Amino acid sequence: QVRLVESGGGSVQDGGSLRLSCTASGLNFDEHGMGWFRQAPGKEREAVSCISWSGGTTYYADSVKGRFTISRDTAKNTLYLQMNSLKSEDTATYYCAADPIRFGSAYDHCSGSSPGPWGQGTLVTVSQ
Repeated sequence: QVRLVESGGGSVQDGGSLRLSCTASGLNFDEHGMGWFRQAPGKEREAVSCISWSGGTTYYADSVKGRFTISRDTAKNTLYLQMNSLKSEDTATYYCAADPIRFGSAYDHCSGSSPGPWGQGTLVTVSQ
């Protein structure tokens, strides 16, 4: 059974930084793309960024390009999201998800209708 545990959320001011982590177990981590998704209060969950199984390709939502960086450490079975220049509109619960398709693409994972099993989420609050 896939288990994903996110951490690193918190409260920061506009312009601040946070690094989210997601530790995965129950899957062959190096065979699956991973992604970050977020859900703000009253809004639907949206894709933030995805990374391919090899780490070779990435996808970013337009709203976070140039500010967020996704990465993965296969040795630690861990996914990261470095978030810089945070804005109030980044306030949301952030979830990581494992692509249910092995060796899939980052774009397909982020744009698909079934991004995969979710973690419990970590809350990010950005205040002005």
